[in-house]
Amino acid sequence: MGNRDVAAAWKYHNATKHSYWSVRSGHGLDWPNQPLPFKIYKGVESIRLPTDGRPIEGNAAEAISDSPVPPDSGAMPDLGLLARILYLSAGITKRKPYPGGEVYFRAAACTGALYHIDLYLVCGDLPGLGAGVYHFGPHDFGLVRLREGDYRSVLAETSAFEPSIADAPVTVALADTHWRNAWKYGARAYRHAFWDSGTLLANLLSAASGAGVPARVVTSFVDEEAHRLLGLDAEKESVIALAPLGRGPSPETKDHPTMDALDMPTEPLSPKMVEYPEIYEIHGSSSLRSVEEVEGMRGSKGTSRSRGPSGNVTPLPRRGSVGMQGFEATVIKRGSTRTFARVPITLEELSVALDHSTKGIDADFLSSDGSLLNELFLIVNAVEGLAPGAYRYDREEHGLELLKEGDFRGEAGHLGLDQQIPADASVNVYMLTDLDGVLDAFGNRGYRMAQLESGIIGGRLYLMAYGMGFGASGLTFYDDEVIEFFGPRAEGLSVMFLVALGRSVKRKGRGVG
Repeated sequence: MGNRDVAAAWKYHNATKHSYWSVRSGHGLDWPNQPLPFKIYKGVESIRLPTDGRPIEGNAAEAISDSPVPPDSGAMPDLGLLARILYLSAGITKRKPYPGGEVYFRAAACTGALYHIDLYLVCGDLPGLGAGVYHFGPHDFGLVRLREGDYRSVLAETSAFEPSIADAPVTVALADTHWRNAWKYGARAYRHAFWDSGTLLANLLSAASGAGVPARVVTSFVDEEAHRLLGLDAEKESVIALAPLGRGPSPETKDHPTMDALDMPTEPLSPKMVEYPEIYEIHGSSSLRSVEEVEGMRGSKGTSRSRGPSGNVTPLPRRGSVGMQGFEATVIKRGSTRTFARVPITLEELSVALDHSTKGIDADFLSSDGSLLNELFLIVNAVEGLAPGAYRYDREEHGLELLKEGDFRGEAGHLGLDQQIPADASVNVYMLTDLDGVLDAFGNRGYRMAQLESGIIGGRLYLMAYGMGFGASGLTFYDDEVIEFFGPRAEGLSVMFLVALGRSVKRKGRGVG
């Protein structure tokens, strides 16, 4: 099944929708078989990364930035800055003991705290680091060299010479190990690959922006070639996205070394692995198999469909008097709120969070006019100066269109898989996309793009919330019931992601994800 046969995306999406009965299907957790949360290469010494790199300056909102760093800035990260970006994207920021061991929490949110996204580097010679292909290990904050030499031209070729990759001193590749997340979530884990890559990219793009380094999200590349370069087992791992950093001289295509197959064994993830064919089917059906297919993606730019004239729109304040923590302090403090206090956030806080979370995403599937694939729909439970109810965020007007007024805490809890978290939150933000339109523009590949964008927006909402001193939690949902709740305004849309926002209740011994 090829990329343009979009029945594959619909088949996967519909098969992995949550319903009242699907979440009560009896899927239990085999704790002795829980996968290792790290990819560890056997018998290979890693290059320890420096921990004294210069901090990323500025607050969370400034790092997220309304405008990406211009690609002609010429910035080239050295090893110290690169280490800082890696730490703030995927590093271990907290350790919490439990009977029998420790849980390691990382810089970006991840479903189930299972951390199934690995980072790889493909770089030329950098100050402090020789040209090569590397794997980043959060467990020892080090790099394992997989290939020696400058392989950037391979990555440039596989992306059909996407300019940001061709000119980047270093590109970060994000790859998903399916089983690490599927152990708990089954076939729906493929959605999580993009949510969790998105939250990680929100941190990475913000860290790069704060450091003045150009960065971009690239989702179109020849999958098989990217896997071969990184030495991935295509039956178990998938490249999700590429993030070129900086700008420098392009490598000569003819100069890249021979790309032999890698034979570098890793520690087993768990005693046994359960396969979910749905994951392999949708990944294969959304894979690009030639440079020509990649080039075909370039002519397509997705956008959320026009919803028509807005109705009752409440303008949001353009400038709010909100305090904002430094970006690094925000990342280190960030968690996933497990218990929300039923107290309000301010209208200014909501305004700032929505504004900064939906602007300035530099990605190969988005046009330069700031359009997005996702629209934001909200259930407002407690926001000072705003009536409780269901809303749609109008990005052009920077306002909230009232869909229906009322107390919907009970409905919010139900839609979020009958959990207390969304019922107690001040606001629940749903990302909805016109999946028909996205698939028409990009084929099955568009399913990856819409999910990834929703994760980036969700990750930014996390950063904005913790930067302003309150909390956030990424959640899952009953797909069709969300669309039904938001009524005719959401007709024909599909839910991608949900983030709850509000003030946290601190409880001793409660973890964060």
